[in-house]
Amino acid sequence: MLTPDQIQALAAELHQSERTRVQVEHFSKRFPGMTLEDGYAISRAWVAMKRAEGRQVRGHKIGLTSRAMQLSSQIDEPDYGTLLDDMFFEPGAIPTSRFIAPRVEVELAFVLKRRLQGEGLGVDDVLDATEYVQPAIEIIDSRIEQFDRHTRAMRRVQDTISDNAANAGVIPAGRKAAPRELDLPWCGAILRCNGVVEETGLAAGVQGHPAIGVAWLAGKLAPWGECLEAGELVLAGSFTRPVAARAGDRFEADYGTLGRFEFHFA
Repeated sequence: MLTPDQIQALAAELHQSERTRVQVEHFSKRFPGMTLEDGYAISRAWVAMKRAEGRQVRGHKIGLTSRAMQLSSQIDEPDYGTLLDDMFFEPGAIPTSRFIAPRVEVELAFVLKRRLQGEGLGVDDVLDATEYVQPAIEIIDSRIEQFDRHTRAMRRVQDTISDNAANAGVIPAGRKAAPRELDLPWCGAILRCNGVVEETGLAAGVQGHPAIGVAWLAGKLAPWGECLEAGELVLAGSFTRPVAARAGDRFEADYGTLGRFEFHFA
């Protein structure tokens, strides 16, 4: 386990990396005994730094929701991070200067009308607490380098968790639908980049039903004395692989009956 001073120092490294757009080396290489709990403690310390500067929490993201991603990360559950107010973008021009190595994922977002709190919640609890479900693009990024600069070893899940579960931005768009209006596992999307279909997928790829992850997250926050609050947006997890984005790239996200929208990195 890391000491409180080490946690604060590593959170400060992430804060500086985001500002300078210079990635840092793997925390897990420097601290081989680092745990998942250490990773979440670092992430929370970083979010606290941002809140002290005036940022506001607007929601949460769930990552590593697919079985393939969990196996590759050698874990058996998702991870999660915090969405802050300056991470939200409208469709259209996305400033590339905000990111280091941005990648794009296709998701569904749950916007809550009442608090979700505690362990043992299920899909119906999530649907009952949801005002609407909406398409959303998550922009993930890496303040901690994905591959070690010396060995080319891939970062460990402890690093990803520290790095706010790789979250950097969200583009909520498309039609807002009542949660029980939709057969959520069958909601799908086509993601095009520069006119080429890069990814397609169904929301069933998110643990079988995207609301499962939202219920899981409420349970994971409970031991920290936290919950999912009314008005917050929760990204339920990607059902496509991440697609790299560079300045000049133009994307189109087509969610069928939930709408189609475009954005580009300027």
